Amino acid sequence: MTIDKAAALRALHIPGKPLVLPNVWDAASARAVRDAGFPAVATGSAAVARALGHDDGERAPVDEMLAAVARVARAVDVPVTADVERGYGLAPAELAERLAETGAVGCNLEDSLPGSGELADPGEQAELLAGVRAARPELVINARVDVYLHGDGTRAEAVRRARRYLEAGADCVYPIGLGDEDEIRALVDELGAPVNVLFRPGVPDLARLAELGVARISFGGGIHRLAHAYTEKLLAEVHAGRSPF
Repeated sequence: MTIDKAAALRALHIPGKPLVLPNVWDAASARAVRDAGFPAVATGSAAVARALGHDDGERAPVDEMLAAVARVARAVDVPVTADVERGYGLAPAELAERLAETGAVGCNLEDSLPGSGELADPGEQAELLAGVRAARPELVINARVDVYLHGDGTRAEAVRRARRYLEAGADCVYPIGLGDEDEIRALVDELGAPVNVLFRPGVPDLARLAELGVARISFGGGIHRLAHAYTEKLLAEVHAGRSPF
């Protein structure tokens, strides 16, 4: 069943017909995404960490994060992919094994160093990705490329890193922070591989991202932030003595 779900998740990465993933933070939000008709569920590390009472950037204990992923995977009958930041310091084989135990069939791995904002050496990152791939061949690996967040923001560097990661076994690359329409199209065309874009204000709409050849669209912590802001408004109503309903 795990291999079948991994294959199903991999098959959803279609350039021009992207997999849309409103990232979740717990079992209830995962069920809501599934019930809304989405064919897969993705956790978001920032949202999960905050729901657990921690900050983003691998500040949440790995056991808590993976337990949260396991609860999400148990709650839904669709493929689950987990944002595991840079792997919480686990060796690639151990990370792959512990992901398998959660029931997740995919993962995000980022190439910046937690807490420092520095980019990881691309060779070392490629070794991490290759190690995870070797330990768990069926896993759908989404390799984050952080040059638009922490690097020089050039397409040349993004392409250089992305190609290293694809050669190491990544299924999809995720140039997080890239939002310019022309740059998205150029990167997609140059790589000729599935590309993930973070949806946020200022980024082309979902239909346009599909036209640009994007294969996967993530929402990161955006849905959780909106849900939390709405909850704060409801609580303010209660505190003021008014009904939130």
